Amino acid sequence: MTEHPEQPRRPHYTEQDLQREVTELESKSATAARIFDLRRIIGGLFVVYGVIVTITGITDSQAAIDKAEGVNINLWTGIGMLLLGIFFLAWLKLRPTPPPLPPEEPGQ
Repeated sequence: MTEHPEQPRRPHYTEQDLQREVTELESKSATAARIFDLRRIIGGLFVVYGVIVTITGITDSQAAIDKAEGVNINLWTGIGMLLLGIFFLAWLKLRPTPPPLPPEEPGQ
């Protein structure tokens, strides 16, 4: 003989409650898509590493420059990384991620 525990009552949701919740989830999804856009991540990393490598290139000793056959490779690589990072961030600013299209209603 097993006893059936009382089933918890599920709250009753109205159509407006469901629609509001769907709208909130869609806006959170669009925000997450903008935050985790690869252009932002790649551009940010290239700018940070570009600054580090450029500073290293500016402070390189003459012996390090001579080792690279007279080319300050850290300076030029750092500047290139900075330019690439700025390109990605400018691309993100000029062409932002479009918002998702609203779902079509059934029967339309």
